[in-house]
Amino acid sequence: MKPIIQTVTLFALMIFKCHAQAPGPLTLWYEQPARQWEEALPIGNGALAAMIFGGVETEQIQFNEETLWTGEPRSYAHKGASAYLEQIRRLLNEGKQKEAEALANEQFMSQPMRQMAYQAFGDVYLDFPGHVQHRAYHRELDLRAATVKSSYESGGVRYTREAFASYPAKAIYYHINSSQKSKLDFTVRMSTIHAKPKVNAEKNTIELEVQVENGALHGLARLKLLTDGKLKTADGKIEVTGATSATIVLSAATNYINYKNVNGDPRAKVTAALQNAPDDYKKAASGHLADYQKLFNRFALDLPASKGSALPTDQRLSQFKHNPDDPALLALYVQFARYLLITSSRPGTHPANLQGKWNHKLNPSWDSKYTVNINTEMNYWPAELTNLSECHQPLFQMVKEVSETGAEVAKEHYNANGWVLHHNTDVWRGAAPINASNHGIWVTGGAWLSLHLWEHYRFTEDKAFLQNTAYPLMKGAAQFFLDFLVKDPKTGHLVSSPSNSPENGGLVAGPTMDHQIIRALFKACAETAGILKTDAVFAQKLTETAKQIAPNQIGRHGQLQEWMTDIDDTTNHHRHVSHLWGVYPGEEITPTGTPDLLKAAIKSLEYRGDDGTGWSLAWKINYWARFLDGEHAYTMIRKLFNPVFESGRKMSGGGSYPNLFDAHPPFQIDGNFGGASGILETLVQSHLGEINLLPALPKALPDGRVSGLCARGGFEMDMDWKNGKLTGLSIRSKAGNECKVRYGAQVISIPTEKGKTYRFGPDLKVLK
Repeated sequence: MKPIIQTVTLFALMIFKCHAQAPGPLTLWYEQPARQWEEALPIGNGALAAMIFGGVETEQIQFNEETLWTGEPRSYAHKGASAYLEQIRRLLNEGKQKEAEALANEQFMSQPMRQMAYQAFGDVYLDFPGHVQHRAYHRELDLRAATVKSSYESGGVRYTREAFASYPAKAIYYHINSSQKSKLDFTVRMSTIHAKPKVNAEKNTIELEVQVENGALHGLARLKLLTDGKLKTADGKIEVTGATSATIVLSAATNYINYKNVNGDPRAKVTAALQNAPDDYKKAASGHLADYQKLFNRFALDLPASKGSALPTDQRLSQFKHNPDDPALLALYVQFARYLLITSSRPGTHPANLQGKWNHKLNPSWDSKYTVNINTEMNYWPAELTNLSECHQPLFQMVKEVSETGAEVAKEHYNANGWVLHHNTDVWRGAAPINASNHGIWVTGGAWLSLHLWEHYRFTEDKAFLQNTAYPLMKGAAQFFLDFLVKDPKTGHLVSSPSNSPENGGLVAGPTMDHQIIRALFKACAETAGILKTDAVFAQKLTETAKQIAPNQIGRHGQLQEWMTDIDDTTNHHRHVSHLWGVYPGEEITPTGTPDLLKAAIKSLEYRGDDGTGWSLAWKINYWARFLDGEHAYTMIRKLFNPVFESGRKMSGGGSYPNLFDAHPPFQIDGNFGGASGILETLVQSHLGEINLLPALPKALPDGRVSGLCARGGFEMDMDWKNGKLTGLSIRSKAGNECKVRYGAQVISIPTEKGKTYRFGPDLKVLK
C-alpha cells in the first residue's frame, strides 16, 4: 500500500503545483518567501496593518496599529510669530532671501520644530521545526479576496496558510492547515523593536505591551490561538503539537482617543475586539470577504494578458523593464492601488499616511506622517475615480481636525482669520511650518486638502455633504487667504508671501503653485455658495480677489515660470514639478482653454526630465495624460514599474519593489495611488465639464474594458475599446445631470434621469 500512497501524494502535489502556478489575473504571486520587508505582502483593515513574509521554517507577521506615534497632545503654534511677518515679507521684497529665511527660522517656525513619527508596533513569529527542506512553494496576494496565502510541501505533508485583516471583526486572522491529520507542530512568539516591552503568554493567548519612548502613547497587542492541537505555554511562547489546523486572531490598540485626548484604555479596546471577533475561521473569512468585496467589486479594468502575465510578479516587473508587452500588469497595478486604499483608509480610521499604514521602523523616512504638499493628496487621487468614495472619508475627518489647529496657527503666525496648514501634519494635527523655513513655510496645504472635499461633491453630487461638511471647511480655508494675500510692490498683483514652491528654490514671495491652488479654492467656494444659495457677498469677494492674484507667466525659455521672477533653471531635474499643479490635479491650464500656457507647461516638464522618485514619476504620468500625450504617459508608466530590486540586488532610481510597493526609494505609498490615477487618466478625463473618452490612449493598450469608473457630474460608466477605437459605452446617471460626452471630435450632450443607465454606440448615438 505504501507505493500507492506515495503515488497518490505525488499526484496531488503535481495538481497543486499546476494550480498554484496559474493564479488569477488579480493576484500578486511568488515562488519564494520574502527575503526583505519590501517583498512581504500587505494586509490591513484601515486601523490594523501587517506584512506577511511567507517564511517556511520561520514565518514573520510584522504588524502596525495606526495610532501608535511618538509625541503627545500639544499646540505647535509659535506664539507671537505674526510680529515678524511684515519684516520677513520686506526682506523678501528687497531680495534678501537668506536673511528672511534666517529670521523665519528663529521666530516663525513650529514649536517644536519637527512633528512626530508613526511607529512600528510589533511582530508575530511562527517557528516550524523540521520545515527547512520543502518543495512546491507558492506565495500570493489575492486582490479579489484581500487574502495573503502561502503553501508548500515538507515531509510529504502539504501546508497552507492564509492571512487577512477584517474590518468588521477589527482583527487580523492567520490560518494554518496541514493536509494530514495531526502533522502541524509550531511555536508562536511575539516581539517588538520598542525598548522594554512586556510579553506575557497565558493559556492560548500572548500579550505584547509597548510604550513609545519619550511619548504619551502606549499600546497593547493580544493574539488568541485556536487549534485542535495540544498547547504548552512557557517563556512567553505557545507551543503547538499534533494539530491539523490552527487560527491566530490578533488585535491591537493604544490609549489614543483623538489628537487632544490620550486617556483611552487599550486593554479594554483589544478585549472588546477579540470578544466580538468570530472564533470560527470560516465565519470570519466570510464576513471579511463580504465587507471587502462590497467595495472592491464595484470597479474592473480588463487589459489583455500576454506571455508575461503568466510569470511571478517579481519576474513580470523585470520583464516589463525590457519588454513592456504586458498590458494586464497595468490592470493589476490599478487594482493593487485600490486594494491598498481599501486596506489603509476606511471610515472611522485615520487617513493613509506616507506609507499607508505599513511601517517597520521607529524612525521611518520623513516620519511616515502626512506630507501635504503632494504626497497625502496623491494618496486619494484614485478614490472617487475608482468608486471608493467611502475611503475618502478619513481624509475629510483629518481636514476637519486640522482646521481647528490651523485656526490657531492662522492667528498666531499671520494674524488672519480662517485656518491654514503648512506642508506636513501628524497624528496630533500639527499645522505650523516645520523643519526649516526654506521649505517648511508653504501655506497652501489646507487649501489643497479642502479641494478634495469639493472633488468628492463633483463626483457624487451629494449636496448634504457639500453643505454640512465641505463648505464650512472650504470657506475657512478661503477666509485665511483673503487676509493673507498681499500686494506685490513691483507688479501690483496679489501674491502669496512668504511661501515656497515645494521643495525647491527656498523662501519666496509669490510661487506659482500657491496662486493656482488659491484661485481654484476661491472658484470652488464661490460655486459652492451658488449651489447652496448662500454667502453671495462672500462669493463675489472671492471672485474679485481671484482676478487680482498674480497670473501664470511664460518665461524666457518658453517655460511656465515657477516663481514671479524668471529664474527657472532648465538643468534642474528636481522631483517636485509644483508649478504645473494647474495642469493636474488643477484644471486652469488646458489644451483648448489656455494653449499657450499648456505649451509652456510641457516645456517645463521636458526641462525637468523623465527621471524621478516613485511618486514624482507617478505625477508625471498624470501630467502627460492631461497633455493628451499617451505615448509619453506610457514612457512614465514604464519608469514607475522599474524594478528597484532585481535578482535580489538593489537597483538605482525610483520605481517599484517586488511586492509592487512604490519606491521613492524608500517605500512611499503615494506613487501606487498616483500611478493608478495616471493610468486611468489616459482612458477617461472628466475635469472640464465633459466625459472625454480615450483622450490619451497609449498604443500599447489597444484593447480593453473598464467598468464602474466614475466621472464628475455624478456618473458611473462602462467602456470597451478595440484596436484603439471605442466599441461600447454605457453611463449610469447618479444625479440626473446633463451628460456631455466627447470622443475625439465627436461631442454629444443629453439630459439624464437619476438612476437611469444610457447605452451608446461607437458613434456616440444613444441606443434604445
